[in-house]
Amino acid sequence: HKLFELLPDLKPGERREAAEAYLARQADLEATQRSEIAEAVLAVLAEPEFAILFGSGSRAEASIAGWGPGLPEGLKIAGRLDRLIVTDDQVLVCDFKTNRPAPPSVDATDPAYIAQLAAYVAVLRGLWPGRPVHAALLWTDGPRLDLIPEAMIAAALEAIGGG
Repeated sequence: HKLFELLPDLKPGERREAAEAYLARQADLEATQRSEIAEAVLAVLAEPEFAILFGSGSRAEASIAGWGPGLPEGLKIAGRLDRLIVTDDQVLVCDFKTNRPAPPSVDATDPAYIAQLAAYVAVLRGLWPGRPVHAALLWTDGPRLDLIPEAMIAAALEAIGGG
């Protein structure tokens, strides 16, 4: 996650060296693990489909706290978002997942991941009431970006008890 926070601000030609330097300081990782992590992160950053996650209007490790529509009254959510993208016409929250293998489809995603994103979506809808708020999971295995369908968000909020 730290590499996704640090590397997007660097020029593409500088990213590999910076990733390797950062990972070299992680004494708990073996050389093969360092290499796999660097390759996965660099592949994500090089993928044009994911450019919105790292471009203008995006923030890494954004903190949020509060209540939002769709959550039970009195339930407060606090969290740190892997990536928050706010534009004039939408808000997108993205969580990075390193599970291997990634689930075969968004429908096979662990319900806990969807519930967490649904809670974040609710809080963000309260903060930006005039904009659509979307959620996504970025699987570094692949890599693949799954937009979470609104029906899954609504079902997760219903299960939380606020729907």
